[in-house]
Amino acid sequence: MRNKKNLYHSIQLPGLTIPGNLFSAPLAGFSDQAFRQMNLEQGASIAFTEMVSCEALIRGSRKTLHLLEPLEGEKHLAVQVFSGTPESAAKAMSHILPFNPSLIDLNCGCPVPKIIKAGAGSALMKDPKKIGGIVRAIRRELPDHIPVSVKIRSGWDARDLTYREAAAAAIDSGAAMVTLHARTRTQGYSGTAEWTQIRELKELFQVPIIGSGDLLTPEDGKRMLEETNCDGLLFARGAIGNPFIFSQTRDLLESGVLPSPIPHSTRIETALLHLERSIKYRGELLACKEMRKHLSSYTKGIHGAAAFRNRIVHCKTKKEYQEVFRDILSHIESA
Repeated sequence: MRNKKNLYHSIQLPGLTIPGNLFSAPLAGFSDQAFRQMNLEQGASIAFTEMVSCEALIRGSRKTLHLLEPLEGEKHLAVQVFSGTPESAAKAMSHILPFNPSLIDLNCGCPVPKIIKAGAGSALMKDPKKIGGIVRAIRRELPDHIPVSVKIRSGWDARDLTYREAAAAAIDSGAAMVTLHARTRTQGYSGTAEWTQIRELKELFQVPIIGSGDLLTPEDGKRMLEETNCDGLLFARGAIGNPFIFSQTRDLLESGVLPSPIPHSTRIETALLHLERSIKYRGELLACKEMRKHLSSYTKGIHGAAAFRNRIVHCKTKKEYQEVFRDILSHIESA
């Protein structure tokens, strides 16, 4: 096992050095610019975009192109794509390259029916050779300094565990890194992630292996690194309304000491900053609508938060949010 002092470290890929090993996941409907910025500022080493449709890029979808827009000063733009064919994946690269990506990640794990119907996402776990074909097609269209990675699941179901074959096909075709969400497509996001599968991939392959699944606290992250010897962590649900998970996990990995809980007042102030960032990138109307799904997590653990959440779902302007946040802060101070 790796020395505990080195649990936090950089990740070296061909043409790219990622400064740390704590990644922000490509969460559909969440990983927009504001979410990525909050996580990067709190210590995420890299923050993936939302999953981008190769077919939509080829069609010139403005909504899809917007997902590729980097943050101001974003050092490494990590783009996750999904495709059901090598041809569409290859054609899409010319639409991504103008955004100067640092890393292209192929999604082979999304369990959403409409993605699977297109032969993409988790559907690819049924055909590891196809994963290899798509990775090769992407690799051919990219300059050498932009690495390709893949995100896979354990398999389609418990009877069809193909993570070994999928990883092998991807790596043999040019993938420089593999992330395993250690659940099957049938599990979706339920049940328990099988971390032993992550450890197995690390023992089998030389490329960096990133672990995903049930990473909800800094302690979870430390335990996964120690138990699986994986190279890095991909935080998904654990980062929603909780960008602090990156700084807290880094502190724990480097010092071995569990960080103090984040004060509720700091969480609320950060939620307001998140809203302001979202308004900057998406406009007030859309940002105020989208922010609602983040706030149940930002207010988690605050006594009486349910009543405030009932008010939040009706907020339509920044001013209305500010009024609720001000009342929450007053409630915290008087508690």
